[in-house]
Amino acid sequence: MRKAVTNPMNTFYDLSLYLLVYSFLGWAAEAGWYAVTRRKFCNRGVVALPLVLAYGFTFVLLLIILPTLTGHHIQSFLAVMVVSAVVERIGDHFFQRVGPKIQWTQERSRLLSGTGKGLLSTALVAGVYYLTYLIIHPLLMAALMLTPDLFRQAVVIVSFILIGLDFAAVFYAVRTGDASRYEERMADSNQKKLAGKIYAAVWKRLRKAYPGLEQGSGQEEGACTFAKGLCWDKLVWVFLISALLGDIIETFWCGLVDGQWMNRSSVLYGPFSFVWGLGAVVLTVALQGLAEKNDRYVFAAGFVVGGAYEYLCSVFTELVFGTVFWDYSDMPLNIGGRTNVLFCFFWGALAVVWIKIIYPPMSKVIESPPALWGKIATWVVVFVMACNGLLTGAAMLRYADRPAQPEPANTFEEIIDRQYPDQRMEERWPNMIVTEGAAS
Repeated sequence: MRKAVTNPMNTFYDLSLYLLVYSFLGWAAEAGWYAVTRRKFCNRGVVALPLVLAYGFTFVLLLIILPTLTGHHIQSFLAVMVVSAVVERIGDHFFQRVGPKIQWTQERSRLLSGTGKGLLSTALVAGVYYLTYLIIHPLLMAALMLTPDLFRQAVVIVSFILIGLDFAAVFYAVRTGDASRYEERMADSNQKKLAGKIYAAVWKRLRKAYPGLEQGSGQEEGACTFAKGLCWDKLVWVFLISALLGDIIETFWCGLVDGQWMNRSSVLYGPFSFVWGLGAVVLTVALQGLAEKNDRYVFAAGFVVGGAYEYLCSVFTELVFGTVFWDYSDMPLNIGGRTNVLFCFFWGALAVVWIKIIYPPMSKVIESPPALWGKIATWVVVFVMACNGLLTGAAMLRYADRPAQPEPANTFEEIIDRQYPDQRMEERWPNMIVTEGAAS
C-alpha cells in the first residue's frame, strides 16, 4: 500500500500564496520581455493587477504533482509539459467564453506559450518551468516559511478580494462592449458614470496591452442554437453522458474479466463515474483542435493527456480524501502505481475513437434541444451533480477520519455517520483503501 502524499507548505493559504507569487513573477517576465522587444512598458495581464494567473495556476498544479515524482526527472519533465500545455489551452478557452464577442489575435500570446507552436517550443517552456521549480522554488519556500502564518493568510484574503473586483470589472467591460466601439463609447455621456468609467479604464488598458485586439466576427451566428461549438453547456452534457456510459462499461468489463460484479461509480447516488466524465471533457478540450489531423497525432496526444489525467486523478483523491481507488504497483511499466504505459496506450486508442467517431454525433445530439429548455436542463444537471459530488466528498472525508476520530465533532458529522457508516461506504466502494496518515 502506498503511503499518503505529504508536501510541506501545501495548505490552502500556502498554495494560494504561491499562486499569487508565481502569477506576479510571470507578469514581471512578460512585462520585461515586452519592454525589451517593443521598447516600452505595458501591463500584459488580463486584469489590472500585476498578475498573469496562468503562470500561478500552472505552478500550483506542479507543486501538487511533482513531489509525487521525486527522483524521476523524465517523468517529472513530461508532467510539466502536459500541465503547462493544458493550462494554456484551458485558459484560452475560458477567456473566449468570458468575452465571446472578442477575437484575440496572436498579440495575446504569452512569453511562455507553447500551445500550437510545436513540440520543441512546448519542451522549452516546460524546461523553464522545471528549472524554476528545482532552483527558485526551494529558495522561495524557505523565505515564505519565515513569514508569520497570519501575514500569509491576510495577504491571500486581501489579494483574492482585489482579484475578484478586478476580474469583475474586466468581465463587465468585455460583456457590454467591444474594441471596435471603444471610441464611440468614450464619447458617450455615460462614461461620466461609474460604470462608464470602469468600461473606459478597462478597454484603454486592454488596447494598450494587446494592440491586436479586435472585434470578433461570426459570433452571433447560431446564438439561438443550444450548446453551439465547444462551450460550457456542451461540456456539461459530455461529462454527464460519459460518466454514465463509462460507469456502465467499466462495470460490465470488470464483471466479465474479473468475474466479480461491483459498483464502479464515483458518487453515492447514481451510476456515474466522475473519472470517465471528466476524462471525456479533458480529451474533448485538449484534442478537439486535432480532429482533422492524422490518427497518429490524436493517438500520441491521447497517450500523454490520458496518462497524465489518470495520474492526476489518483494524486487528487489521495491528497484530498486520503483514499486510493486503484493501484497498479504490481503491474509492469507502472508510473508510481497510479498509471502505466499499457493504459496510456489504451488512452491513446480511446482518444482516436472519441474524437473521430463518438464525439461528432454526440455533439449534434446535444445541440438538438431548444435553447431555453437546454439551458434549464443544463443548470439542473449542474446543481444535482454538484450536490451529489459534495455529499460524496464529505462522506469520504469522514470515512477516512473515523478510525482516528470515531466521535463526530459537530452535527453535520453526526448526520454523515448516521447516513453513511463504514458498512455502507465499503459496500459502495469495496476496493477503496484508506492511505496511511490520511486522518492526520
